[in-house]
Amino acid sequence: IAQHAVWTALATANIGASIQHYNPLVDEATAKRWNIPSNWLLRAQMPFGSHQGDFAEKDFMPDSDRFKVFS
Repeated sequence: IAQHAVWTALATANIGASIQHYNPLVDEATAKRWNIPSNWLLRAQMPFGSHQGDFAEKDFMPDSDRFKVFS
């Protein structure tokens, strides 16, 4: 919910943002660089900034290729 609230506030201010999920390979270096406590878990970042024009249409993979059901 906090992520959604921040995203909504940024969009209201005409600021673009995206969620970037981390691979655990960067956890140690990132924690060291910004002095993040060892008991915190790094899950994602939200880079943001002004957008200089309309965003391109996004293509989506068909659901049948994205989801598999096994019985």
